[in-house]
Amino acid sequence: MTKVAVFLGSVSDEDTMRPCAEVLASFGVPFVFTVTSAHRTPERTRRLVAELEAQGCQVFICAAGMAAHLAGAVAAATIRPVLGVPITASALGGMDALLSTVQMPPGFPVGTVALDAAGARNAAWLALEILALSDPALAQGIAKARQGFVVAVEKAAAELEARTPKKA
Repeated sequence: MTKVAVFLGSVSDEDTMRPCAEVLASFGVPFVFTVTSAHRTPERTRRLVAELEAQGCQVFICAAGMAAHLAGAVAAATIRPVLGVPITASALGGMDALLSTVQMPPGFPVGTVALDAAGARNAAWLALEILALSDPALAQGIAKARQGFVVAVEKAAAELEARTPKKA
């Protein structure tokens, strides 16, 4: 059963969104990673949403650059959570993608994360948190991963402090 769908507005977004797939895979969450366009292939987008919902998809992650509004098109086709990842793809430095993703009409929300690879990772983490609401084992896995972040920061701090000269 597919639990998460990751839609790229263009194949050129693949490298930027690969961290999203890596986070989902690291937790063993079944997902689809594909290309569809709100503007170039609107029928494909609607068909994918319907098919994936029928297969049990619970969260949609949509990445697009410029003013391409993939996340909004998906939000219009589902009542499942939609997470948007704005991609830097124009001279506007991602601001166009950010605004087109975050500015949604009432009743059609898109949870918007950071631009580019940082957003790709956080979209996966947010999808995991949504899924963990009904999956205690996944919730435990997220908690364990977060504890690993704590350990890594503590270790890095100790190493930095150990190689920093002390004043007498």
